[in-house]
Amino acid sequence: KTIWRDEMTENSLFDMYSDVFGTLLFEPSLISNDKDKETLELLRAERETGLSRFACRTSETRGRVHPEQPCNIRSCYERDMGRIIFSQSFRRLRHKTQVFFNPSNDHICSRIEHVIYVNYISTIIGRALNLNIDLIQAIAMGHDIGHAPFGHTGEKVISKCMQDIDKDLFFEHEKQSLRVLDVLEEHREGEYGLNLTFEVRDGIVSHCGETYDERTLSPRRDKTFDMVSSKTKKDGMAPATLEGCVVRFADKIAYVGRDVEDAFRAGIVSGYDSMPKEVIERLGSSNAETINVLVGDIIHSSLDSDMISISEGNFQAMNEFLHGNVEKIYRAKKISTYEKTVKLVVEGLFEAFYECCSDIEKAMASENDMIRKFAKFCMKHPEKDCPDAVKVADYISGMTDNFANTCFDSIYRV
Repeated sequence: KTIWRDEMTENSLFDMYSDVFGTLLFEPSLISNDKDKETLELLRAERETGLSRFACRTSETRGRVHPEQPCNIRSCYERDMGRIIFSQSFRRLRHKTQVFFNPSNDHICSRIEHVIYVNYISTIIGRALNLNIDLIQAIAMGHDIGHAPFGHTGEKVISKCMQDIDKDLFFEHEKQSLRVLDVLEEHREGEYGLNLTFEVRDGIVSHCGETYDERTLSPRRDKTFDMVSSKTKKDGMAPATLEGCVVRFADKIAYVGRDVEDAFRAGIVSGYDSMPKEVIERLGSSNAETINVLVGDIIHSSLDSDMISISEGNFQAMNEFLHGNVEKIYRAKKISTYEKTVKLVVEGLFEAFYECCSDIEKAMASENDMIRKFAKFCMKHPEKDCPDAVKVADYISGMTDNFANTCFDSIYRV
């Protein structure tokens, strides 16, 4: 212990609190005692004193809907990330589409890879801006957890099916991500909802990376719990924290260049050559170069500022890049043709399951295994009184691409 302490700097925390550390017995069974708790809180508080004046400190959290005893080891945001990444919904992201439906090519980006990229990019930006990394990572890892199978096409078809039944209903993955974490995910046996902190919940429901007209983004710190829980369709409201704003920008950066690389592997575009020359001159000729340029720009433009922003020139180039992706990739014939199949699959599943809701007992006794699985889901659904269309949307949106196809084949195969 003496040698270890001698290697520390003269004014280190271990010197300042040497009397505390000297009394600790390092046995795993003692990690929950009050002395450990006090010491770890001191260390965390010391780290957070060095954060930017615009950062959200752990001590400033607005807490959880249902108050809990704090963890002795982890900050509240670290705890939230643990709950997210150990959830069933998070695991299924590895078999959900990012852009290309149910791809057989292992090098095509999946939803979980996109989440990891967002986490990495937002962490780099957040660390450079001296923000709360624990909060950033929790938001990033949970931001797409409610995404439907088959990417945004699946999302749109589910929403249309719901509105055909009730025009006041809608489906959006931002809202569904919060619903998964607040309502649907089983935390312990028979206990639903992960009871995350306000700041993480807000960052997830406000992450929308498909908003192309944002050059600057300032946090809405006046948000209330109700404004987060009752988000309306595509309200575009900024996150309540600067950390949430970072994740929202990182979401765009993570997919703008990667989608071109995937489209090249899928034979849809010729690669970065398909982008306008002036865009390539600004943002580079590879995904790595594009990320480097945009991340560097955001850090430079946002240093010691209560907003996240990007320079006008690179903002215009990124927007042109994004709109080019829409025309050349997302609306490509190969994609639009497969979208017809997606529409058929999702509509077919929605119709079959919605019909089951009229007699769940009958569905439980069905000879079809997929119908019985849906009936069991309904019987265990934590919101017994929610509309049947919402239960169906909850079930279908939780599926992977492959399971949705398998389920459709099982129900409709003759």
